[in-house]
Order: sequence, then C-alpha cells, then structure tokens
Amino acid sequence: MNSFITPQNIYHGEHSIEQLRTIVQDLDVKHAFLLTDPMLKELEVIKPIEHILEEEGIRYDLSTNVVPEPPLAIGNEVVQEIREQKPDLVIGVGGGSALDLSKASAVLADHEGSVEDYLNLTGTKQLQSPGIPTVLIPTTAGTGAEITDIAVFSLEDTKDVITHKYLLANYAIVDPQLTYTLPPKVTAASGVDALTHAIEAFTSVNATPLTDTLALDAMKRIVNNLRSAVWNPKAYDARKEMSLGSLIAGLSFYNAGVAGVHGLAYPLGGLFKIPHGEANAVLLPYVYHRIWPSCLDKMNELGEIFSISYEGKDKRQVAQEVVQSLHELVKDVGLPTSISEYNIISDDIEQLTSNGAKQTRLLTRSPMPFDENSIRNVYQHALRGWE
Repeated sequence: MNSFITPQNIYHGEHSIEQLRTIVQDLDVKHAFLLTDPMLKELEVIKPIEHILEEEGIRYDLSTNVVPEPPLAIGNEVVQEIREQKPDLVIGVGGGSALDLSKASAVLADHEGSVEDYLNLTGTKQLQSPGIPTVLIPTTAGTGAEITDIAVFSLEDTKDVITHKYLLANYAIVDPQLTYTLPPKVTAASGVDALTHAIEAFTSVNATPLTDTLALDAMKRIVNNLRSAVWNPKAYDARKEMSLGSLIAGLSFYNAGVAGVHGLAYPLGGLFKIPHGEANAVLLPYVYHRIWPSCLDKMNELGEIFSISYEGKDKRQVAQEVVQSLHELVKDVGLPTSISEYNIISDDIEQLTSNGAKQTRLLTRSPMPFDENSIRNVYQHALRGWE
C-alpha cells in the first residue's frame, strides 16, 4: 500500500496571493504574525500581503528575524516572539528558511521547551498539538518548503530537522509573481534545488507511481526553463514554469523523500555555511555519478527530458549522459561545480565524511547504499572537480 500526503489547501498561479483574503475571512482572523526575510521587506515584496491584511482590518505583527540556514538560536527567538504576541494566524513569506521558521514556530509556540528539544536526531520531546494555523507563501522557486512537514536548522557543524505532520501548512499559496525579481544566483540555486528534489524523489527507494509522475513533470518544467529564468530577467513564462515545477517537485519529494544529495549537502551547510541550494547543486552530478548503476532504468527515462539521443546507445551510455547533463546544467546557470570553489581542502574531507554518515534518515532512501568509504569518495570527486 502507498500513501500520499499534502497540505490541506494549495493555491497556485498568478494572482493567487489574493486568496489570502478568503483565508483570513474563513478563519475569522483578528491578529496575524507575519514572518519574512528583511530583504523582502526592504524590496517591498511583502507589500501585497500587508495591503490585504490592512484592507481586511487585521492587526499584524511583522518580524524580519530570518537568516539563511537558521541556527537554533534564531528558531527559539521566533518561537518566543509568537508566544508573546499570541496571534491566531502565522504567515510565512520568503525562501525555505522563512517558511521553515514559520511552520516550526507556529507549532512550538503551543508547546513547552525549545527547538532543540524536538530535533529529529537528538530531541527528547514529542509534538502533541498542531499549534497555530499557518499560511506559507514562497518567494523562490525551489525549496518546496511550503508543502512539507520538515523544518531544517543549522547546528555547529551539520544540520538537523523537526519533522511531523503538524508542521504541514493549513494553506500554501504559490504565486509566481513573487519570484519575478529574484536575482540570477538565487534563481539558479533554488531552481537546481527543485530539480534535486525531483530527481531524488524519482530514484528514491520509496518512490511510487504517483510520485514518479509528479517528479517527471517537475523535471521537464525545470530543465526546459531554468536557464532562461536565470539569465533573462523578462522571461516571466519561464518563471511561471519554474514556480509550478518547484511546487510539483515538492509534492513528489515530500512523499518519496530525498536521499544522498541532500544527506551529503547538510554538512556543507553546517561546516562551511554554503547555502542549501548551492550545496545540493555542487554535489548533484557527483552523487549520481556514483549511484546511476542502481537506478539504470529510471536514469534512462530521463534521457528524453535532457534531449539525449537513444539511437545506437545502451542504457549504460544514456544514464552516463544524463549525469553529464546534470553537470552541464549546474555549470550553465553559473553555480560552482567543485567544492574547492568554497575553499574546502583535502583536510576537510574526513570531517565532512563523518558528518555525512550521520544523515541516515536521508541516506537510507538512496537506491545504492552509502557507507563511509563511498561518502568519502563522493566528496573527494567533488573536490577534484568534474573529469
């Protein structure tokens, strides 16, 4: 038997932000807590949301206590803000960090203790209630955080998560207009992040026919539009496709799970503070360079998406060309293709390997098992660069 889980309500497409009016009316909201990235406030990206709240006569507290790859301290500060304000709705607006902080804090505000008490690897407490209703509104096309029950936090040298069904948003609003002003590097990193979600879901040991269908659709949209979205600021149709592709990839990976790329990317973020999307992007081709023999048939299905000719080639050759295409896509959108570009040196490999091996929640979904030696080999290949 297979199952498939989503947030209660998902709205997407241009002008879907207007659905926020109906939501606050249906919930009879009197007091909202709006959490966003400080840059989005400065750029007035959140103005349409503030405008709706003001027109609906809703009092709201605005917090910009969001940083990339949020540490536990920031998580606890936001939880305390919400406990003190006592809103009846939490609205998270931004990239994955803002959305993760919003959904985790909305639940933890109704619980005792701190963020670290509920972490997946080391926490000792269990969530008991769903907390405050949430509306999650992404401003990037990549993280899928608006439709998952996962909140990621940075620790001293790695990352850990809170994951529970209570973190699922009551409402997700995916309006591509909020992504139209993203700079190229953010567009690239979030876009490859979404592609990683889709391909890891597709090759996950927990994949199902439903998640495969979604993953394939997401990859087609992303591969066909990412380059234009990155390099052409007026390519709004490409941005729309990326927004929808990210959402669909999120629905797929939330149910099938991600695996080795994400598992080995976490230590890059923890130890070297590499942004999540970039950490996934730099490792994506190297992980699949290792595991493609374990998912040969599925890698061959991707040949068409990457415009690879099948004529005169066996499955092995097509799969290898898909891996090469992953490398070329990362390079084409201007992202680093070697971890040495982040000033990582050979002496760092053992610490990365040790931390990567701890990500068993993710690594167990890989179609090819990872032990410390294979993890080390992936990092060493990523340090040398593409060959």
